[in-house]
Amino acid sequence: MKSVLVSAVALIDVDGRVLLAQRPEGKSMAGLWEFPGGKVEVGETPEQALIRELEEELGINTWQSCLAPLTFASHAYDDFHLLMPLFACRKWDGTPQGREGQTLKWVRKHQLRDYSMPAADVPLIPILMDWL
Repeated sequence: MKSVLVSAVALIDVDGRVLLAQRPEGKSMAGLWEFPGGKVEVGETPEQALIRELEEELGINTWQSCLAPLTFASHAYDDFHLLMPLFACRKWDGTPQGREGQTLKWVRKHQLRDYSMPAADVPLIPILMDWL
């Protein structure tokens, strides 16, 4: 089974809300909500991948010094194994906008469980709730 390394972030605004992105139609797991991020490319660190993905997907810029490692997910899907570090970020430039057709929503921590998420993301919720 192949392994896939994906980097994700809990963007946290000044009100303590977390940004979720809904996977658009045509992608695997379309309609599910997730923490923004994406695949780590060859030669990239998880932090570099996240900075790139945030610019591409959301049109915002952040810095490695603003990405705090929080936890990680390790989950076996049917055809691959996902390893996903989750970072917390409270500082960035710009206003997040869904540049790839994804819907965005700022969510309070007690509402996180109200959103259907990919199986790998679900165990991250209680850790994030304790941290916020």
